[in-house]
Amino acid sequence: MKVGIIANPHKPGARSALDHLLGALAARGLEPVLEKKTAGLCGRAGGIAAGDLAATAEVLVVLGGDGTMLHAASSIGGTDKPIAGINIGTLGFLTTVTDGEIEEFADALVAGDVVVSPRTLLAARVLRADGSTSNHLALNEAVLARGYTGRLVSLRATVDGELLNDYRADGLIVATPTGSTAYSLSAGGPLISPSAGVFVITPVCPHTLSQRSLVLDDGVVIGMEPDAQSVEPMLFTADGRDCVEVDAGDRVEVRRADYELKLLRLKGGSFYEALRQKLNWRGG
Repeated sequence: MKVGIIANPHKPGARSALDHLLGALAARGLEPVLEKKTAGLCGRAGGIAAGDLAATAEVLVVLGGDGTMLHAASSIGGTDKPIAGINIGTLGFLTTVTDGEIEEFADALVAGDVVVSPRTLLAARVLRADGSTSNHLALNEAVLARGYTGRLVSLRATVDGELLNDYRADGLIVATPTGSTAYSLSAGGPLISPSAGVFVITPVCPHTLSQRSLVLDDGVVIGMEPDAQSVEPMLFTADGRDCVEVDAGDRVEVRRADYELKLLRLKGGSFYEALRQKLNWRGG
């Protein structure tokens, strides 16, 4: 089995965790395939582009944190290969294996004793008034928010072309169930099980407190656009990346992507365990 590996070279402890993983894989007869920067991190020659890993390896492993996983998911692109995240430090929502579980993880790969959790991806498209477009992929959320102004902005949201609401807020978040534990949660949105077939729309600091999060079927197309009278551009981001200016007359469309991210985890761990740990839930 070939195992594709992407490590965050800026993460403290990345080199030692990578060396540990490489040793564990070699001891079990598994062949590592390293992304270019990852190869440089451990002093190995060669390495391939992140976008080519899925075509070469049967399993992909990301070393870092949840942010590293988000970046890697975008860099790897659409694939049906399972992706495991090894968190250098503590358990994450996406990086479900800790660096202290590397030996156990390698054993589980050999034995096939792992669980695949399919995760919805967002396909977002920015449509310009001049007819040009740009496409973006997100695992957590797509956001249209105020840009270079400290004031509230006015924006319109539609669902399958029908008006949902005209918002006065700092911005609007469209999140997947996976993203419900990220920016949407910080903005007051609900927690959603990763297997739920839904999106959640959450306004950021709305002027009217009655404007709350809305959970809706993920088969719809959600539109977001600045008010026609907007003077300054807003900013669109996908998982905190791809910062794009959006002007009056431009439009953002968000829908479910045609493929999913297959998140790999060890048996025994779960989304609910992660909630209890990361949110510090305690009994009465």
